[in-house]
Amino acid sequence: MNRLMDNWLELTEGKRTATHSVVGRDRSDSDHYVEIIEFPSYEQAMENSKLPETNRIFEEMVALCDGMPTFTDLDVVRDEQLNKTTARRFFEEIAVGGNLGLVDELFADDYRDHDISKEEETTVGSDVIKADVTGWRKAFDFDFTIDSQVAEGDQVVTRWTWRGTHQDVFMGLPATGRTTDMTGVTIFSFRDGRIREGWWTYDLLRVMRQVGVVEM
Repeated sequence: MNRLMDNWLELTEGKRTATHSVVGRDRSDSDHYVEIIEFPSYEQAMENSKLPETNRIFEEMVALCDGMPTFTDLDVVRDEQLNKTTARRFFEEIAVGGNLGLVDELFADDYRDHDISKEEETTVGSDVIKADVTGWRKAFDFDFTIDSQVAEGDQVVTRWTWRGTHQDVFMGLPATGRTTDMTGVTIFSFRDGRIREGWWTYDLLRVMRQVGVVEM
């Protein structure tokens, strides 16, 4: 199955309309395989089926099977990527909403954090998130806009825009009442449905410049 899939990908490069493929093997029957292929539309799926390369791989697949493979056309009625939802809950309910009690539910106890603003390359523990959120919420009245999210494997990449009003001490500077904004990217890695590691990249210098911590 892996050989056939790799061969099909190579032969249909630049021609196929498929966007996502998953091949699964039945744990209770090792000879039973299920392949799910995603297309932007039914019409494009039909275009893909007409490719001679698709027909060739299908014939090879039939040769591997004890009987004729069965096909089912499915319309997506719900598409829920749970890790993406969990990542979004951090930004909306914890960071903006201030629900620190939710941290222990969403983050692993041994959570590892990588943040460009910190001297230590890696900090460990869910309390790191609580302390960071508390500090930012004290210094700023802010909000997040989720610009985009991409999920692959056990990782979720979130591109966001942050906007806040400087309301308390930030990097030694008393409240100025100035508004500020920055963009950033956060990558969360998941284990058993909880966030186990995070990487933060954001334009901290822009915030420092806008509130007057540094002059440019």
